[in-house]
Parts: sequence; structure tokens; C-alpha cells
Amino acid sequence: MSRDFIATDEPAQGLQRLVARFGGHAYDPHRHETYAVGHTLSGAQAFRYRGSERVSVQDECMVIHPDEVHDGHAGAPEGFSYRMLYIEPWLMCRALGRDSLLPFVPGVVERDAELAALIDDAFADFPVPMETLQADALIADVAMHLARRSDDAGPQRTAPLPVDEVAAARSFLAEEFDRQVTSGDLERVTGLDRFELSRAFRCLLCTSPHRYLVGRRLAHARSRMTAGEGLAEAAAASGFADQSHMTRHFRARFGITPGRFAALASASQP
Repeated sequence: MSRDFIATDEPAQGLQRLVARFGGHAYDPHRHETYAVGHTLSGAQAFRYRGSERVSVQDECMVIHPDEVHDGHAGAPEGFSYRMLYIEPWLMCRALGRDSLLPFVPGVVERDAELAALIDDAFADFPVPMETLQADALIADVAMHLARRSDDAGPQRTAPLPVDEVAAARSFLAEEFDRQVTSGDLERVTGLDRFELSRAFRCLLCTSPHRYLVGRRLAHARSRMTAGEGLAEAAAASGFADQSHMTRHFRARFGITPGRFAALASASQP
């Protein structure tokens, strides 16, 4: 039987690609601050999501929304393999226009040939970095496709959101992830009251400023672990108080411990 592995590229322009294979248990319950849009390549991928057990079999696609808890395990004896795109909600907003709501897709698992083709095309040269224009076009295509499949029954905005101010806060958090950031820092950067900013941040990015900051720390730590750096060193370089602090957040975000991720990433190397 094929060995378990995870292979990812570096996040770029708010997009990250992952390909993985598991023969049994894959992930504990966790959630991402991004959209997770995937294509099952073989076997059956089972996961609990929004109170129900879901199964994606070969050639089916999955759409998991930001900040939604889910897990992952094999739904068939042969295990499963899949490709996944992680796309920041902020980019979905930009792709669909300032006045558009983020798409909510009620069909979590579907046989969607168009979406599968978009995902597979993104992996044509993996893990070679995607060109900026290619990544922009892919995000736009995925955003428009999900918008066509979305349920628009949610409440509509009655007043414009502070898009530019949220963008400034997001950029500041992405740049300053390795130090302690306070609400006062964000108030100075944006000119917004901390609670007004928190509400707008969640509406536009489906997460809180703090969770976004932790996400940037985890992405940096995961990149360093993929490169072979030790767990304690990766934690210290990424703004965590210590390795146990990183481990707690890593498991909550990715559903596996840092040690297991490092082993799986090593297994993907030739």
C-alpha cells in the first residue's frame, strides 16, 4: 500500500496548493481561515462537517467554507488521495467585486467536472510556483464558479464595509506576525474602533484579526518545518511563545500535530 504523505507549496497571492494521501485517519477536527476547495483523486475521503458525515469519492469535489470545523479519514479500505486549493476569502471578495457577498455553497460534495478541471489545472506544474497572472486567473475562475453554485438566501449588506481599512489591517498582520500585535496597533493603522474593525474583518474575511494573525504564524512555521527545521526553532521564529503553544494552535488549525506533519512532509520528498 502507498505511504501517507503531504506535499504543499509556499502560500503566494493568498493561494496555497496541497496534495496528500492517507490510508486511514488523516485529521482531527480543525478549521481554516480560508476556503478549501478540493478534488478527490482516488478512494473515498470521509469527513464530518456541519453536523453530518460526508464522503467524497474519486472524481468528486469538496467545498469547505472558512472557519467551519471538519475532520478527515479514509472512507474505504484503500484510503484516499486528493488535491486541495486554499484561497483567502479576501481574494474571493476582490474577484467578485466590492459589493458581493462571499459565496456559500450548499453542495459540500458534488461531481463537478468544471471545478475539478480548474483544480487539476492549478497542479499542472506543481510544486513549481504559479505565475502571478495564472494565480489571479485561477482565483477569479474559482470565485465565479462558486458564486454560481452559491445560496444567496443570506442577509444582504445595507451599508458599505470599510474595505480599505480591513485591507490595511490584514497587510499589517501579515507583516508583523512574529511579534505581539495589540488592538491599539490596529486602531492606529486603520483609524477604526477595535470592535468596528473586528466586525468588518469577520464579515470580509470570515475570521477574526487574532485568528488571522495566528494563521500567518502557523503558515510560517509550517514552511520552516517543510524545509527540515526543528519544531522548537520553527515555533520561536514564527512568533509563538514556545513549542507547546505552537502545537496547540497547529493541531486546532490543521488537524494534526506539528511532528506528524513534519514526518508526512518528509515522506513526500524523493
